Amino acid sequence: MAVVGSKTEAEWRRSALERMLRVEGFSVVIVCTGTEWQAKFWQARLERGKGYVIPATSDVVCVHEDWTTGGAGNGLGTLYAMRKAAAAYEGDLLGKLLSGEISVAVYHTAGKGTRLAPLPGAENNNKPGVKLPASAPVGEGGARVPLTILESVVKQTGVYAASRAGRASVFWGDQIFVPTLDTAYDAARAHADILCMLAPMPDARTWSEKGLEKYGLVAVSASGAACQIEKVDHATALEMTASLGEIESVGTSLGSFSVSAKLLQVLDAEFDEELSARAGSLDTDPHWWMPMTLPVEAYCKLMAKKGTEQADAMKHHARIQAMLAKFDDGGKHLLGPVDVGASAYWWDYGQLKLYLKNALRLVEDGVEADAMREFLGVARGALASSPAVKSDPETVATACDVGAGSTTSSVLANVTCAHIAVDEAVVVNCTARKIKAGKKSIAYNVVDDSDCLELEDGEVVTDVFQPDGTIVRQRSRIDVDGGKAWKLPVLDNKFSFEAVYKQNLATDIIATSALASKAHADLAAKLACDPQVA
Repeated sequence: MAVVGSKTEAEWRRSALERMLRVEGFSVVIVCTGTEWQAKFWQARLERGKGYVIPATSDVVCVHEDWTTGGAGNGLGTLYAMRKAAAAYEGDLLGKLLSGEISVAVYHTAGKGTRLAPLPGAENNNKPGVKLPASAPVGEGGARVPLTILESVVKQTGVYAASRAGRASVFWGDQIFVPTLDTAYDAARAHADILCMLAPMPDARTWSEKGLEKYGLVAVSASGAACQIEKVDHATALEMTASLGEIESVGTSLGSFSVSAKLLQVLDAEFDEELSARAGSLDTDPHWWMPMTLPVEAYCKLMAKKGTEQADAMKHHARIQAMLAKFDDGGKHLLGPVDVGASAYWWDYGQLKLYLKNALRLVEDGVEADAMREFLGVARGALASSPAVKSDPETVATACDVGAGSTTSSVLANVTCAHIAVDEAVVVNCTARKIKAGKKSIAYNVVDDSDCLELEDGEVVTDVFQPDGTIVRQRSRIDVDGGKAWKLPVLDNKFSFEAVYKQNLATDIIATSALASKAHADLAAKLACDPQVA
């Protein structure tokens, strides 16, 4: 086991996990959503999650990106979210950041979630509200309800707050990681820093063997200065990073970053025209970090691969360099790395197949599976609701009421049914008379009063609650790519994933969540009173 500083990787990972479970976090938590209804939902949900998801002292400000020309991109989107949050915040948000009085985290949740379909549709497009197979006391009145992906991300990333007073941190809402390096670091060494998984700079052969040309990478010199490069071979990487000097390490970027209040202020001023008009689209990697840290020739070469004309790339590079010429960096690096460790745990829930993989990890043996169960607050073992349930030692069940049946290597959360027969399946937030689910199947957000809710191996079943109380049943399969199948109905569905997405665009998700909760409760009460259910 490698030793890093005063501890081994395993000890640093243990330390990080313990801090997550202590619920450390940022002074101000900002969630940027796609609709006003989603912003209202998360405002209420995170307020209820104080003490479990975020510190009791944290302020929550949820806003939505009402951009006029499609998406703002994560660059402009971050600046816009900060502007809207500052307007809603009680006090001088930027002033407190500049003085180092507070730390701020922004969580981006926009996006259709095509690769995760049909789960986001079952949440009425509230993609960060997709439920994990774990429960937490964050429902109305402290009720135990399934923990969402976003709540897990907020809880996990809070470990960086202590190092980031006077900075705005930006995270994505669908990936959880447990670092193998100290999460406390000197954030003042660079005005912007990016989370990444660093390793020593490899030779050309190793670069190719690891497939590094397929990823967005952070390259770091011996001085600690860093630059961002995307999808290049070894020789091109050396050419593009020559201005940094000898490259000491390189690693996959996790995308999440933080910026000093001073740099944030400069960026906000530079892009005031776009922000005021709510127009344009700029992402951090190609439009901030690359033109900030790469020579113009290298930048134009990379942007050409993205279809950007050389004249446009040169113009944008000149704009960013002119902005930096007016920026007093105080002798600090412009961009630096925050290494999470090459062997960090990284649990990505952005695709349906990864959702299944990480859900079923909970029944596995091993140190990583133990860490995931501890983080999510679940345990393996027999279902305690009834002696009539034959459950193997691997099955994970939380907040379940099951009358009879059997489970094998399955993961259940908030499940109510009279009889169950599941084998290597994932069942989340389902109420039914009988559930029979095959290997690598997912039943999600389903209310079913038929004789039996049955899923074949690899099948996915969800219910979409609509504002008028009707329910749309969606079926898919684990091997169906929601992005590729987005526009056409799969299996026997009445609607495509895209059609469901469009139906959900104006949905009051607070109202539909209440309808769904009532439907689950009504069927559960019916099953409890039905003499034929035993």
